Amino acid sequence: MIAFIVGTTAELIKIAPVYHAIAKRGSTPQIWFTAQHVNEVSNTLRDLGLPEPDEWLVPQETAQNLSRPAQVPGWVWRVASTSWRKRKRLRAKLAEDGKPGMVIVHGDTFTTPYGSFIGRFLLGAKIAHVEAGLRSGSLLSPLPEELNRRVAGQLVSFHFAPTDVEVHNLRKAPGTVINTKANTVIDAVRMGAGHEPTMPDLPAEFGLSTLHRFELMSRPAQYAEVLRLLKKSSERMPILYLAGAHEREVLTKHDLMGLFDENFQLRPKLNYTGFLPLLAKAKFVVTDSGGLQEECAYLGQPAAIHRERTERQVGIGTNVVLTEMRLDVLERFLSDPEALRAPSLLDKYSPSDIIADTLVEHGFC
Repeated sequence: MIAFIVGTTAELIKIAPVYHAIAKRGSTPQIWFTAQHVNEVSNTLRDLGLPEPDEWLVPQETAQNLSRPAQVPGWVWRVASTSWRKRKRLRAKLAEDGKPGMVIVHGDTFTTPYGSFIGRFLLGAKIAHVEAGLRSGSLLSPLPEELNRRVAGQLVSFHFAPTDVEVHNLRKAPGTVINTKANTVIDAVRMGAGHEPTMPDLPAEFGLSTLHRFELMSRPAQYAEVLRLLKKSSERMPILYLAGAHEREVLTKHDLMGLFDENFQLRPKLNYTGFLPLLAKAKFVVTDSGGLQEECAYLGQPAAIHRERTERQVGIGTNVVLTEMRLDVLERFLSDPEALRAPSLLDKYSPSDIIADTLVEHGFC
């Protein structure tokens, strides 16, 4: 039996098409949830056509969003103690269909190495890593994502790598490396990008921005400079800045709420299926999200990734610009983003089918 050990809404989004591809081949995988994210999880599952988690690897009644570093040690302990207590039941579930047990992890969150460790050493399962092989070249940036990826890479039997670049990064890794040609997010985007946006009062044309990473928000002066540059650019075309509760707290703390007006608009974050049509309609994107970098790359959407470095190479040099946190690079992008627009790649790849077919070939489903 196959079990996904995941803990965030982003992981759910990217494993959803893999889950459905496996189900189409006659197997029923399970979702075992570590609850790094709790808010909006039920809505995300519903929107993606996924069932509620079969197992919670933390006590469900005490689960809460993992939003601060100080929460991590307690979360680690809860996952460890719950997994240990449930180990016999989890082993039995992995064996119940008579096929080899497989645990699938995704990406680079804390759940990625932790789920790999639990699956391999506590449950005796083979481990598959979806979105494997991404490397930034620095253990400290982004932290802890780069470390999470490298630790998981030593525990995995099947590495599902998105492109030739990641395959090369894994040339010395243990286990089997499979090139899926693209990230599974392309399958998720294909599912949701064709609808009309539901957000009210949209400008006829607009840019879109999301900035949320610790790398930027822990530097108030730099964060304020970026927002002021976006406000200036919004005089040419309105920009929607999507902010959740944490971002709004930071904006309020540093007295930045006054930057927003009818052109530089503060809007609420949306769930994934609500966000994709908005993304597809936007004229350009400014973000520090690696996941959004990939979605823009596959859509051909002009995007500036405001980070010092990125572990993802998709889109770089075509429709995606890495700013390296330099305002002059971001300003050049904003002066003419349309010049970077590229053709959509949505119909070119189907990585989830490659993953599911590989699992069939090796007897896991």
